[in-house]
Amino acid sequence: MAEPEVRSDPTGQKEEPEALVSSLIIFVFSLIAGLLIYWLLSRRRPAPVPEIRTPLTAGAVTMQETSFIEKMKKTTRNVIVFYGSQTGTAEEFANRLVKDAQRYGIKGMVADPEEYDMSELPRLREIDSSLAVFCMATYGEGEPTDNAQDFYDWMQMTDDSLEGVHFAVFGLGNKTYDHYNAMGTYTDKRLAELGATRIFDLGLGDDDGNLEEDFISWKGQFWPAVCEFFGVQATQEECSIRQFELVVHSDVNMNEVYTGELGRLLSFQDQKPPFDAKNPFLAPVAINRKLNKGGSRHLMHLELDISGSKIRYDAGDHVAVYPMNDVPLVNRLGERLGVDLDTVITLKNLDEEANKKHPFPCPTTYRAALTHYLDITSPLHTNVLFDLSQYASDPEEKEILRKMACSSSEGKALYHSWVVESERNILAVLEDLPSLRPPIDHLCELLPRLQARYYSIASSAKVHPSSIHICVVVLEYTTKTGRVFKGVATNWLKDKVVTDGSPRPTVPMYVRKSQFRLPFRASTPVIMIGPGTGIAPFMGFIQERAWQKEQGKETGEAILYFGCRHRNEDFIYQEELEEFEKAGVLTQLHVAFSRDQEHKVYVQHLLKQSKDHLWKLIHSSNAHIYVCGDARNMARDVHAAFHEIAEEVGGLTHTQAVDYFQRLMTKGRYSQDVWS
Repeated sequence: MAEPEVRSDPTGQKEEPEALVSSLIIFVFSLIAGLLIYWLLSRRRPAPVPEIRTPLTAGAVTMQETSFIEKMKKTTRNVIVFYGSQTGTAEEFANRLVKDAQRYGIKGMVADPEEYDMSELPRLREIDSSLAVFCMATYGEGEPTDNAQDFYDWMQMTDDSLEGVHFAVFGLGNKTYDHYNAMGTYTDKRLAELGATRIFDLGLGDDDGNLEEDFISWKGQFWPAVCEFFGVQATQEECSIRQFELVVHSDVNMNEVYTGELGRLLSFQDQKPPFDAKNPFLAPVAINRKLNKGGSRHLMHLELDISGSKIRYDAGDHVAVYPMNDVPLVNRLGERLGVDLDTVITLKNLDEEANKKHPFPCPTTYRAALTHYLDITSPLHTNVLFDLSQYASDPEEKEILRKMACSSSEGKALYHSWVVESERNILAVLEDLPSLRPPIDHLCELLPRLQARYYSIASSAKVHPSSIHICVVVLEYTTKTGRVFKGVATNWLKDKVVTDGSPRPTVPMYVRKSQFRLPFRASTPVIMIGPGTGIAPFMGFIQERAWQKEQGKETGEAILYFGCRHRNEDFIYQEELEEFEKAGVLTQLHVAFSRDQEHKVYVQHLLKQSKDHLWKLIHSSNAHIYVCGDARNMARDVHAAFHEIAEEVGGLTHTQAVDYFQRLMTKGRYSQDVWS
């Protein structure tokens, strides 16, 4: 590090020693005088009066509210189930475990680690026969979910002993990702390293296979181990246990009824920053245009206006949008259940000490709950089928539901074929089992929450500071039962049409930060691989590189590998990309048209055609690689193609090639934004 600069006198003459001494004496006396005055003034402050104890007491209450240990002691609970959840599944599993515990006479509580002081975990030994269970999902590239980030940081930094603490972990992941179940595996390993005692083996659920089945199998063996730990009698008998009671409001001010807000009542009418997952911004849709020129699919480009929201984003971030369920589907549910959907209700937790007072914002109407808050399109989980079985009057239909909810091999096979593969949602189940007539309030208790959908942002804030662009394909197909399945969010967005003379439609949204970032130096080469809508973040990257070039910065090579089915149908953003190539922003544009010839051609095939130049950029020029799109096939094939390039051009063995690109990932030079 360079030495600090020595500043000379403005006249260019050196100060005399006497002047320096005089200045120093004045400075010292001034400092002493200032400290003396401060000491005298502080002594003259009035003595504390009793009234100031109020905020101190309030502070103590706040601290106690973040203490799960004190809460467990106060409510005589000895099991706590923490969850790290991004889409709601881990939270649902945690709730199911606590509900199961009641069947064994064990009192448990569900806890969001974000809401509690996790450094208190060593104190769990203060509670006799206590147990901590962790349902931990992995997000992105082996990262913790947002609500588990602080807990993850604590585990990494702490040296506190967990001796005397008992635990079990179930991880939720997807094998198509490189860092399969990283968070669950790390939590299990780290807690044991800190001295905690594992009472049952780590469970790993695979969302690419059958996550529900994995969870059922794990907890089927988990509970006998728990019963042995607690010394209670294990039983196979199951019964339906309600968690919420219904309150019907006959006379209520409709301004006090939730109509889709996620947090603060009337927050959509009175928008206040900051905007986040619990307080989304209602962004007007400025543009909604179809991207593809032909074919049966519908690919679209939307621009959301964020003017005045104070929302900031970077190229590579994700935008989360909160969709609505299809109105005709909601109406059909109401008709099948024979209820007035406009009835105002509250579902109130029977456990008065629970943090979660309601399953969704209340009071609200059944219509609002089914439209905004509940997932009514996903295949039903086994616990829902079990609880619904009591409402089937036909013995055969009741038996079908109960069989699918059990952990036997026959039950699992039936569930997999009848629910998972056939994609039966709640309406399909009700239609195919006509004797099934559940009360709508219990159904609302059982259904999972409707989750936000995340999309890679297709713009750069340097170029578009007041708008966020997204690129999506509308999901619609026929299931094995002959029913038409429509993607909730994509079809909802498709209908957000901008028309002259009408108010612009709006989308509840917020921005989730990502690690998918352009290199810090504009001169660093980038290799981007994004077929289909995987091109989205690269539109933002390319816009940013164009902006950097306009600012006079030296920009490195920017190579894009894009893929689609047909040149004349779904070569999306063709004009923009060719203009960027003409301007020298994109130094190379490679497009794989998979179905324009007899043999299918994909992006990984084009990579091999440029293997010498790519290896030079990667190995000698510090190039960064970015992959966006399908995790199950494309991302794996691209990864394999890079391994082959390293072997063929770089002379590495297969093992060395795998290690080489693993190191690039660790250094942040090989980044993926993929989905399954």
